[in-house]
Amino acid sequence: MGYDDYGVVDAAATLVSTLIGLIFAFGGYILYSLFYMKIFEKAGVQGKWRAWVPVYNYMIFLKLGDLSPWLVLYLVGAGILGAIIPILGWFIILPLVALAARVLGLLAAWRVGLKTQKEAVWVILYFFLDLVWLGIVAFDKSRWNPAIAPAGWASNGFLADRTVWDGVPVQVAAAPQAPAYGAPQGYAPPAPGAPGAPVPPQGYAPPAAPAPGVPVPPVFTTPDTPAAPTTPPAPPTTPPAPPAPPVPPAPPVPPTDAAPAAAPEAAPQADAPAIDFGAPATEPQSDAPDAPPTADGKGEQPPA
Repeated sequence: MGYDDYGVVDAAATLVSTLIGLIFAFGGYILYSLFYMKIFEKAGVQGKWRAWVPVYNYMIFLKLGDLSPWLVLYLVGAGILGAIIPILGWFIILPLVALAARVLGLLAAWRVGLKTQKEAVWVILYFFLDLVWLGIVAFDKSRWNPAIAPAGWASNGFLADRTVWDGVPVQVAAAPQAPAYGAPQGYAPPAPGAPGAPVPPQGYAPPAAPAPGVPVPPVFTTPDTPAAPTTPPAPPTTPPAPPAPPVPPAPPVPPTDAAPAAAPEAAPQADAPAIDFGAPATEPQSDAPDAPPTADGKGEQPPA
């Protein structure tokens, strides 16, 4: 094989490797753009075409991560400058540019992960396999939640995002600190003795608070004795009236319709025999005592 044959083989190998590199680069561009498009849809970015524009899609990614998108242009300009300057640019500027781009990407991935319910430990996966991290965030069931605590650099004018682009939602900025509850701002209580300060009562001192850990002895108090009456009560002037005698009960009323009592019958006369002469001319006198008078005053005649 001649010299010319080696040149043809080298050219063919260079062409093949270039084609393979282009294929991998094109495949990586397709995957990165697809994953960016899905993440942008979650974040509410309008227009899918934004994810397919190189450099611009990375600027939007930093903006969603609460970083200024203009930092990407700064890195691009520094990279071009490092490529032009020999030695100093190749060995110092370009490595620093690559390191700064990696740090910005990690910060943006951390903030985007928090907004998609990812813990900070997921940044380790982005550091080693950023394409895998983008694919997980793009196709999982998480939802975009921008209501998280502002970033630590939110008050920094160089790193914080201050841009407003149409179709890209504005992220949460640093919220002003709310005043604490208590005394109004700018108010200080008047010093003791100053005009308008409250004056404590004379001769009064508040009890001292017991030291922590020291038991408090019980306080015994004597009961109050009743005060003696100063003026004796006046004696009564009029004696009390004697009690009234009991009223006797009324006598019972005698019945009005009672029958008169019957008179006792006279005892039969044993010594005087009766003589029958036919018709009695005169009634014989009897030695028996007269019958007692009845209630109506008439005596009762003995039987014949």
